[in-house]
Amino acid sequence: MALLIESIVKVIVVFGIFMGCVAYLTLLERKVLGRVQVRYGPNRVGPFGLWQPIADGIKAFFKEDLIPANADKPVFIIAPMITVASALCLIAVIPFGDKITLFGRTIYLRITDLDVGILYLFAFASLGEYGVVLGGWASGNKYGVIGALRAAAQMISYELALSLSVIGVIMISGSLSLSVIVEKQAHLWNIVYQPFAFVFYMVCALAEINRTPFDMPEAEAELACGYNIEYSSMKFALFFMGEYAHLVAVCAVATTLFLGGWQGPFLPGVLWFFIKTFILVFFCIWERGTFPRLRYDQIMHFGWKILLPLTLANVLVTAIVMAL
Repeated sequence: MALLIESIVKVIVVFGIFMGCVAYLTLLERKVLGRVQVRYGPNRVGPFGLWQPIADGIKAFFKEDLIPANADKPVFIIAPMITVASALCLIAVIPFGDKITLFGRTIYLRITDLDVGILYLFAFASLGEYGVVLGGWASGNKYGVIGALRAAAQMISYELALSLSVIGVIMISGSLSLSVIVEKQAHLWNIVYQPFAFVFYMVCALAEINRTPFDMPEAEAELACGYNIEYSSMKFALFFMGEYAHLVAVCAVATTLFLGGWQGPFLPGVLWFFIKTFILVFFCIWERGTFPRLRYDQIMHFGWKILLPLTLANVLVTAIVMAL
């Protein structure tokens, strides 16, 4: 019973913190992009604009919720939920700290620890693609369908390279458990052993979550907003939240696999984990304001003919070095 209560409390706390980070990540991105573009960003709602995410949430909740007459209504409604749920499930296996002792009880700072944590991550990360594809198809809009098809092709293409980019880490650590992988980095982070794999992972992650310069599924100038063209109110907000939730999740995974997770001197492990994850999130925001969108043929060429061979080569070189 005590273990069940502990698990429920962990889920509530982690879910609350995670969703709070997602909400205010939208404000952070608008502020950073504003500075990049020599403007202020949101600064009217509350001190320094800190109430802007709350205002955006209220506005989305009370906007008119439209469902097209030709839409497949059950699928149309479920699709945004799939996108958010898949991102939330990723956080369940990410260790954000070692362990603490409260009231004589040892508490591990993770919701659960799976022996096949990496496989779990890839399984649920792939589910997010279904939300995008089903959302575009169920809308009954040809532009939504085209956007969904382009999103599916892009995500599947870069998912292969994304999977290959972490195989080197698995080989070095000898485990699929995220906690074991972090513990193996106590003296030296995996980014030292796998610097190219880290770069490949971040590029593929940006493509997986449709971030610039890989935001083809939402290419407004070409597709009139892509797969979510018919969505409004909270359904549109759920797609929006799903993108930012996936952004935080992939950066947390990168911290775990390549940057030593909670490992670090002087400061508490949880604080180190959040600092490293924040740096990666900030990088993803910064590059959005720096790089232009690629053409679709450039994206596919880069994914299949450049990135995929490079990740395969990284796995081969890692295997040779370990064998020698």
